Amino acid sequence: MTRDVVAVGPDASYRELVALMAAHRINALPVIDAGRRVLGVVSESDLLHKIEYRGAARPRWFERRERAARRKAGGLTAGELMTAPAEVVLPTTGIRTAARRMDQTHVKQMPVEDPLGRLIGIVSRSDLLKEHLRPDAEILADARAAVDEVTCAENTCQVDVTVERGVVTLTGRVERRSTVALTERLVRLTPGVLDVDTRLEFGFDDHQLARRAPAHIAG
Repeated sequence: MTRDVVAVGPDASYRELVALMAAHRINALPVIDAGRRVLGVVSESDLLHKIEYRGAARPRWFERRERAARRKAGGLTAGELMTAPAEVVLPTTGIRTAARRMDQTHVKQMPVEDPLGRLIGIVSRSDLLKEHLRPDAEILADARAAVDEVTCAENTCQVDVTVERGVVTLTGRVERRSTVALTERLVRLTPGVLDVDTRLEFGFDDHQLARRAPAHIAG
């Protein structure tokens, strides 16, 4: 996330908002109260409604669908123009969760709040994409740590990890089939990993054992 956040109060004027976005080359501004609690977010699209609907007359059947946009077109302050409530995340929110929420809610950035609801940063789509610029050496170190975490309880296992352009390849042998699945799952969660090519062999198919286990019959 970006910690040096440009934010405004609800009374900031339309022209202030335009000037701040242009000066800082950003496309959204969190709107906060005196306690730095996030009230909403003003984006470029919120500001563009004023241009879109300026002097425009629409058939009445449009009014219900476009009511919010038309209301913002007449707004003069951040409080009138902002989208509220804002989509926010915590510092502990995972990158994949944040990316999924941005996609589902069609936003390009989300304010980051501390546990008390105060603004401490903002995360954008470009911030999330930086994960995939991690050097292969860093990804390799984290992927190896993930493998060690899964296989540390096994007495006989040998897993080799290689990384090329973000793609992790796992080769070797582990004791159980479930270890293969868990290892791949954990490595996929490593920041910067684009894909995992799993070529691991296993000595014991514990999935088969689970399927053969008799169902419990209550007495």
